Amino acid sequence: MIGSDYTLELCNVFHSGQVEPGSFFQRLTGSVKTGVILKDVSFITHSGEVTAILGSKGSGKRALLDVISRRVPSKGHVLLEGLPLEKEQFMNTCALVRHSTKLMPGLTVQQTLSLSLTKISGYLKASKVKQVMADLALSQVANKCVTSLTKSEYRRLVIGVQLIRDPIILLLDEPTWDLDPLNTYLVISILSNAAKKYGTTIILTMEKPRSDVFPFLDRVVYLCLGDAVYAGPTRALLDYFTGIGFPCPQLENPLMYYLCLSTVDRRSRERFIESNHQIAALVEKFKTEGVPHEHGRSNPNKIQMSYGKPSGVRVIWMLYLRTLASIFNLRKHGIKQMSMRLLTLPIYFFILWIFYNDAKDYQRAFITKSGLIFNAMTGTYFISILNTICLFGPYRSRYYCESEAGVYSGASALLAWSLVSLPASLLTSLAAAAIVYPILGDISEGVAFLQFALILWSCYIYAEQQTIAIMMFVKNGLVTALINIYITCVYVMLASGVLRSYKGYEDWMFYLTYLTHTRYASIFLHRSVFKQPTFNILPYSENENCTSITNLIQTSSNMNANSNANCRYPSGKAFLTERFTYKNFAGDIYQSGDFNMEFNLGISFAFSLGIIILNKFLYLIPLPGYIVDKFRE
Repeated sequence: MIGSDYTLELCNVFHSGQVEPGSFFQRLTGSVKTGVILKDVSFITHSGEVTAILGSKGSGKRALLDVISRRVPSKGHVLLEGLPLEKEQFMNTCALVRHSTKLMPGLTVQQTLSLSLTKISGYLKASKVKQVMADLALSQVANKCVTSLTKSEYRRLVIGVQLIRDPIILLLDEPTWDLDPLNTYLVISILSNAAKKYGTTIILTMEKPRSDVFPFLDRVVYLCLGDAVYAGPTRALLDYFTGIGFPCPQLENPLMYYLCLSTVDRRSRERFIESNHQIAALVEKFKTEGVPHEHGRSNPNKIQMSYGKPSGVRVIWMLYLRTLASIFNLRKHGIKQMSMRLLTLPIYFFILWIFYNDAKDYQRAFITKSGLIFNAMTGTYFISILNTICLFGPYRSRYYCESEAGVYSGASALLAWSLVSLPASLLTSLAAAAIVYPILGDISEGVAFLQFALILWSCYIYAEQQTIAIMMFVKNGLVTALINIYITCVYVMLASGVLRSYKGYEDWMFYLTYLTHTRYASIFLHRSVFKQPTFNILPYSENENCTSITNLIQTSSNMNANSNANCRYPSGKAFLTERFTYKNFAGDIYQSGDFNMEFNLGISFAFSLGIIILNKFLYLIPLPGYIVDKFRE
């Protein structure tokens, strides 16, 4: 059990990792160039203190945060109150905030903080939310949507999402990045007050510190190419460098002056060599002499409270509530989400109704209604892909940020998403089916209509989950769309039975159709529409009948002398036999298991359920760091 007054200590920490971006092939094969990033770094910090890690780009600031958070392997010791800090302990009691962290759009500031606190409820929770908003100067924007916040407000809210959980240690990656001087001062002063009030150890990185934040920093660590040039109290900074012959000139910013002193000068070869030797001497001097006087611990006024890690069920429930709150509101993002989830598919089906509503039961109805089924099925696939790319992107970014902190797993995130998405997609599938089904059948036949809508729903789920699987690896929405469209086009062209009859396939292509969701969905829809006796010996037009067709399929070679040359199919059974049977098939399709209605409905949903389960496992697989990082950028 960690008390209210504790110490975090790093002793002789070394860390090696990737030092060059490398090509995709190099990253895939693990041949990226690596090197030593942190070299024998040691420092100590106490509860209630703010420690700044300063250094130029490439100095190892982010790597040091990753080492403290136990996200990367290292040599040496990271000790919390004298005991090794383990990764699971960090995830349960500490927090890391990247400057690129994304929040769930559509929520207000108050909702975001409230839904981030999962272990307490009721009055205590409401009081805690109000307290944190006041501490972070966010009370005046409590009911403002997160997408409408300024950069400073957004950054403070991101910090508040972690601070509200009372972490023992709070690591902040560039919390003032891209902020103006006034807001930089505001953020650092707020962090200093929060550290003292909550007894939290705050460690932050900065690239260009200003002089006005000097009083708020209790300790500072200067890094240069992985070496520690100085690590100790800020009050001892000036005395230390003055004592070794580097006094800070008057009217200079000491933080920036010593940062420049700790940075390699690359403007010329001579300056590079000179500055490199100087920094090496500073590093060696610090290792041998260190800080002459180490100040004692701070004494925070408030005992630190860590609520720990909530249960898996509660996490899923809070994710579900957070997703609902981001959708069902009258703000711009909420209206967009509701419109895309509930209206895009019915609007597309209404356009289909405009084109197909005057379809009559003549011979051309075989092709016309088959075309309507094809457009309904493929349109459902493509609209599901579009909706998922637009709506799942922000959810995915938030997941990658929070999963890094160990808040929840990918399976929990997808389960919460599915709990929201599945009912919405069912509603939109029912609405879309109600628009076009009167063209294909009798809507008063409730069971047949419901089955038609369920098949469309399975198409929507399958395409959605396929897109989610690809979005695990691909960040760009356009690239994701292209990949999905190509994959979908392949199995639609192969197995729909509309663009090409199964009878024309080679054996391997025919058997390949059994591996696609489209085969079972298309056969079910066609089988339910082209049924007897509705499609039995249809006339060619109002004035021309096809009553003299005697063959299963009328062609120019077997045409009866009295029959109409435009009549091809004597029944829906003949049409289905031509489009969906093997080239050597000679039996009755109604006696074939491939045309069993319940079988095709069940297999369609088996595909959808199977890919949902597959995604749960996919999102549990640890991804390479270079893939995860690009989702947080």
